[in-house]
Amino acid sequence: MSDPTLTVLPGDADLEPAFDVRRDVFVDEQGVDEAIEIDGKDPDATHVLAEVDGVPVATARLRVIDDGVGKVERVAVRASHRESGVGRRVMHRIDQLAIENGLDRLELHSQTRVEGFYQRLGYETVSGEFDEAGIPHVEMRKEL
Repeated sequence: MSDPTLTVLPGDADLEPAFDVRRDVFVDEQGVDEAIEIDGKDPDATHVLAEVDGVPVATARLRVIDDGVGKVERVAVRASHRESGVGRRVMHRIDQLAIENGLDRLELHSQTRVEGFYQRLGYETVSGEFDEAGIPHVEMRKEL
């Protein structure tokens, strides 16, 4: 498997490759309603897309939600590329973008089954479990 190519996409770019990954993971695999998944906030975000041999395999988006605070959302890695390190690389690129944009803290809602992934990246759990789109989540934060 080739190393992934990471591309930063503004919210007004062609986001269909990122949407394809998100649909595959969230809608098809996890059963999230597409009306919830495609939430209208994509134009307000910066997106990272990872491709391997020209095929989109992972994505995430970053939105500024307050002074110095960014929210990481829609982190998705196709099943075929999990455990390959591509998710970690996407998240490191999100960190770089946040720092480049003067953010001091990142927040995200993690599915509880992948909470350990974010903890290994320096995030701390700051809430109890809650439901989001029918899936158990926790809120997590990371100081930059």
